[in-house]
Amino acid sequence: MADCAIGREALAHGGLEQCDDAGADIDCRPRIRPARPGPRAMAATALALSSGQQMPAVGLGVWRMESPAIRGLIHSALRAGYRHFDCAADYQNEAEVGDALAEAFETGLAKREDLFITTKLWNSDHGHVLEACKDSLKKLQLDYLDLYLIHFPVATKHTGVGTTASALGDDGVLDIDTTISLETTWHAMEDLVSKGLVRSIGISNYDIFLTRDILAYAKIKPAVNQIETHPYFQRESLVKFCQKHGICVTAHTPLGGSTANTEWFGSVSCLDDPVIKSLAEKYGKTPAQFVLRWGLQRNTVVIPKTSKVERLEENFAVFDFDISGEDMEKMKALDRNYRTNQPAKFWGIDLYA
Repeated sequence: MADCAIGREALAHGGLEQCDDAGADIDCRPRIRPARPGPRAMAATALALSSGQQMPAVGLGVWRMESPAIRGLIHSALRAGYRHFDCAADYQNEAEVGDALAEAFETGLAKREDLFITTKLWNSDHGHVLEACKDSLKKLQLDYLDLYLIHFPVATKHTGVGTTASALGDDGVLDIDTTISLETTWHAMEDLVSKGLVRSIGISNYDIFLTRDILAYAKIKPAVNQIETHPYFQRESLVKFCQKHGICVTAHTPLGGSTANTEWFGSVSCLDDPVIKSLAEKYGKTPAQFVLRWGLQRNTVVIPKTSKVERLEENFAVFDFDISGEDMEKMKALDRNYRTNQPAKFWGIDLYA
């Protein structure tokens, strides 16, 4: 069924484009929606979630965005065409994002109903889901969230709502709360939907096993699984599993972390890969644009971050070309199973082990 297929109205460059298969019994995986006639398929500019919402396929991640720059970056992004913003309590900048959005609404730069706003429940608030959600809404100055995610599949010692510093034990290892199950957390997330505070709920950094489990106990299945995935960490099995079961995949770190993750984790960026550079040149695009387009043609949502206004437009200009099937196959060979975002550096434990 069409849980995560391109929906009744797929967002097109000039506005909304009516979907041709309304009412059809179609595959639940997000599909590429042709945007113009021709033998090649164009990636959709929006995907329909199992909740019925349309999720813009390119969003702006605000992780590590410095507070003084947020207003200008959010407003520049809106002018460039962005309608999807990915936030989190842990990013410690929800209030600044909220100020920028409030000004945009007041000045007519954007309308709330046209935006898709995501934020995330932090690890230490698994036992305080309602309070944490309300805290994020207050900071973002919103009446509802389009999407609320469990940031990581682990509950840790509660340190106070809105306080996201990771509590470590005397041994320097993350202080995990073993009394709160992920099932309990999920049912609290479901309550947010019934209260009208959240329109869609989802998960983040869940593997196949945990995703399978949540499908077994969920009354409302996750609309999204946000995971690290990029050319060096393609995670094809997890992506296919989610899409098969109507869970749309959002790619955080879609450019492999680039400079940000190199600084924090010492990782290598896929943007310097000679194959990617060569293919990008072939299409007359930058390596970043090529990699984002590759992500879109995998039917994933991409949320690149940038603190440079000039990169905002570059990262959004990815709907005017197609990567051939042959070149998509070439990209498969680049997979290194290489994770670039590793919180074990801060937590003293590898939760992915």
